[in-house]
Amino acid sequence: MPTYTNTFKFLKSLSAALALVFGAVVSLPNMAQAQLVSTDKALEEMSMGDPNAPVVLHEYSSLTCGHCANFHMKSLPELKKNYVDTGKVRIVFHDFPLEPRAVAAVAIARCAGSPRNVEFFDMLYQTQENWARSEQFIASLTALARFYGLSSEDVITCLSDEKLMTTIQKNRDRDSANFGIKSTPSFILEGKLIEGALSADDMSDLLDKALAKKGVN
Repeated sequence: MPTYTNTFKFLKSLSAALALVFGAVVSLPNMAQAQLVSTDKALEEMSMGDPNAPVVLHEYSSLTCGHCANFHMKSLPELKKNYVDTGKVRIVFHDFPLEPRAVAAVAIARCAGSPRNVEFFDMLYQTQENWARSEQFIASLTALARFYGLSSEDVITCLSDEKLMTTIQKNRDRDSANFGIKSTPSFILEGKLIEGALSADDMSDLLDKALAKKGVN
């Protein structure tokens, strides 16, 4: 996992790349603009579902993790339809970036604010192969960010926000120490650690058992 110092050095090394971002996105059509949220707003809980849902599933993932992308693209849509949209389960998304590119991506997505950040996360997983391995990955992230109301200047502001970057990593380290999370994706359901990108059927079995304990069919 990236350390605070290494990540800050990495961000400093992006200065030249950030200068290229403006040129890389200048030809893009104008997208709907949204005010850049404050650091505190960016760090607020990111979740989907009824706040009063009887069961809460906590997901810990890294935006550059292929297994995480697989879960989000193949399993999550069905789980959302059957459990989140029906008010049975709330899913809380926790950042667990495994390397600096994931830190940068999650910071930019969080700067879009709620509820755009959840939609942005979904897009980042769908397009992971394009931006995560790109030599111009900041330009690629900036192009995506414009669809969620963020300008190239907003992207630079996000990546320059030391409090945001540090808190994302401190929260990751705290969750690793408190819950024994070492890999992504990992989940906490009713206090139990679940590791790996489970299929929709396997996760459904676990959710059904948790709901049954709460007297929910």
